[in-house]
Amino acid sequence: MRITIPTQKVRGGVLATVGFLLSPLSWWNDLIINLPIAYAIGVLFGLLSDDLFLPGMIGGYWFTNILGFILMHIGISDIASGEGRRYTRRDFAKDFFFSLLYTGIILALVYSGILRFPEEFFR
Repeated sequence: MRITIPTQKVRGGVLATVGFLLSPLSWWNDLIINLPIAYAIGVLFGLLSDDLFLPGMIGGYWFTNILGFILMHIGISDIASGEGRRYTRRDFAKDFFFSLLYTGIILALVYSGILRFPEEFFR
């Protein structure tokens, strides 16, 4: 007996799952996934200059959120259609807009001092 695996749908499922984990669509992913990644990126940039910590963190946060939406969009398209669908500028603009909404939270956490560059570990 021969078993065939619909590779396009499997790929779509993997991409959609990773995308969902990176996207801001679940209440827990920012705390567990996106903020730690964004913080690590911010720390890497902060090693170059203290002034780069916040921009690096925001850039990392945007990157994870936008990448999550893109992967989710491509994955769901693969699952639904069985063939890849083109990711348009409109899709990107929508995903970028949603990521901007969450940036305010990052700014509030950094400016309130809850998240800060770990100077005691690197100085």
